[in-house]
Amino acid sequence: QSSEEARLQAQQEEAARLEKERIEQEQMEKLEAKDQERRESELAELHSLEQKFLAAQQWKTDYRAHAKWEHYLSCDGSPDPTVLQEINAFMSLWREDQNEDIQLVMEKGEQVLNLIQKLQFLLLDTPPNEITEKETVQYQESILELQNLLHQKYNGATEHMLKAANMHEDSDTGNMQAVIKDKNVTFCIWANLKKKVRFKNHMFCDTQHGFDLPKSLAVSSVAVRILHTHYDHVSPLWLHCQSVPKLEVLDSKELTQHSKGSVEEPEEEEKKAREEPDVPAEEETCSDGRKSAISVKENSNSIADINETGEETEKKSEILDIPSQVQDPLMQEETNEKEEAITDENIVDLQQFVPVGGVYHIDVLQLPPQVKQIKDWRMVEVLDVGLEAYPYPPEETEDATHPPVRITLRLSDNVMYFEDPVIARWDPAGQQWRTDGISNITYETQEGSITFEMGAFYTIALLQDAHLNMPYQAWELRPTGMDEALLTVTAVFATIQIQIKGNRCMLSSVAVEEKDVLSHITGKWISPLDLRAVLKKAGVNIFPGEYSHKYVSVNKKAPLAEVRAYQQMALVASAFAFAWSKWNLEAGQEQVVFKVSEHLKADSVRGKDWSLYMFNGQKAQKLKITETSEAFSEELEEGSEFHSTLYHMLKDFASKEAIDKVETASFLFIDVVYQLLLATRVLTYS
Repeated sequence: QSSEEARLQAQQEEAARLEKERIEQEQMEKLEAKDQERRESELAELHSLEQKFLAAQQWKTDYRAHAKWEHYLSCDGSPDPTVLQEINAFMSLWREDQNEDIQLVMEKGEQVLNLIQKLQFLLLDTPPNEITEKETVQYQESILELQNLLHQKYNGATEHMLKAANMHEDSDTGNMQAVIKDKNVTFCIWANLKKKVRFKNHMFCDTQHGFDLPKSLAVSSVAVRILHTHYDHVSPLWLHCQSVPKLEVLDSKELTQHSKGSVEEPEEEEKKAREEPDVPAEEETCSDGRKSAISVKENSNSIADINETGEETEKKSEILDIPSQVQDPLMQEETNEKEEAITDENIVDLQQFVPVGGVYHIDVLQLPPQVKQIKDWRMVEVLDVGLEAYPYPPEETEDATHPPVRITLRLSDNVMYFEDPVIARWDPAGQQWRTDGISNITYETQEGSITFEMGAFYTIALLQDAHLNMPYQAWELRPTGMDEALLTVTAVFATIQIQIKGNRCMLSSVAVEEKDVLSHITGKWISPLDLRAVLKKAGVNIFPGEYSHKYVSVNKKAPLAEVRAYQQMALVASAFAFAWSKWNLEAGQEQVVFKVSEHLKADSVRGKDWSLYMFNGQKAQKLKITETSEAFSEELEEGSEFHSTLYHMLKDFASKEAIDKVETASFLFIDVVYQLLLATRVLTYS
């Protein structure tokens, strides 16, 4: 009897379970159908919001033209670095200028650095459709020529000083020593006037850089120069011209880039969209035959196929312009197989390690003939050789061993070394940084200095792992006022807070172990591109590069989901806060999960105000689980529905005030938020 009852009960339970599943299935189908029905109108609404991205693009184009015109009108004597005649005239005038006074050279050097910075900014900031290949090459060549000229001038100034070394004799030692510095360079120059056998070493008091000399040099007519440039003009140019993932035209409708990338007026666009038959993105080509489903202009790694969205049935062709950095890393790896791996382990891989804190040119120089004072006359023998290096180790003695040179460098206060830096020397023949030839390295963490020995005199850089702050531990983006927001990235060693306001952003703090650091770069309103450059220069890198997925365990996501999420987060960032969720790791590659909360006050978001949302670029849903749930589940929040966009999903639960704020948000603010999300890639690198 009891077994019969048990059997019946099991049957009833099974029937009930099937019935429940059927009802759930039916409900899901209803919701799916409802979502499909309004999909078109939702995409159209999103499309009109997305016009703000185009407005921002147009504003930036106009701003660039305006800046060029302003420069032209200012007539301040500084050349326009983009005009070849002007920049060439500037360089040849300075080449001919015989004044080698070191202070003057340093002042002029600052102007040269500004010109280089302008050109680098233009190379990074100008969209591909506004700059020709020829201009790109011209700007790069101008940068290299300016860098070379500046270094020649520093050499000329060094020689000029050394000719009068005996006029700057140090009363204690009888040798000459000088430290001259500004915010860009530090010159430490020592001349061996006394040639004493007992001479061991010298420390430049102001800078705490020093050297020990081998005996053969202590008795020779030599000078030692440690020239610390706080910038890096030695590494290959591409290192400083790596652009952020750039999404040119963003749209959920028919917004293709035409052959010149010109963007039509929104109304025209919409009219065409209504009149023209729909063509699937795959077949759509530009008039010059390029596929326009995606236009990639990044280091010629052109990848002309975006991930299939799997929605061939989709009537509207959804066209995104995704750069190679947002491509699926796997696709990238195939594209880049051609690049041979670095086999010699002494060669530094600059994708992985980057110079931080500038470059130290360490030279031993031939002391030029000294000035002689004869009555009222100063006389000096002029040799037409320029600044001459002294050969060490001497060439002729192949078999003899020569003692190494010992160097001490005090680390720069303006940069962060989160781990002991790697010391590398520049190899001019191979055009690469190498770690061989340097030995007996000791780090004095308390004093912030580093001592090492090298077999010859080299140009030295201290390198840091570019990815040691990745993957991030958490992130949060929250509005703090009208067109104002705060982006916080909690990285491995540091917590970085970036304020956003209108079209500018500001590094408000970098905290390491609860202490604020890098005060010299905080509190300044700059562009997102400049912020990225400033932080990277200071050794705080939260900006994944094209190859970063090779060095960081990335939470891989489909480009479509990641990019659309950033776009739509930016569109609503004026009224909604977003943050990291641990479930993003479990949600699979096709979808992203994050916390969201409507946020109209300036304070921080309370834990209980967060809800979880999931988005795959084409469908958004609110999840039932919370951050503290036992396991991940895609189950919908009670009484919620699917939507085609994140914007409409949030609208279901939002106040009218929040939606008004979203609609009136400035296009420049939205653009900056989007640029920062795209530069930090918080959804895949956390």
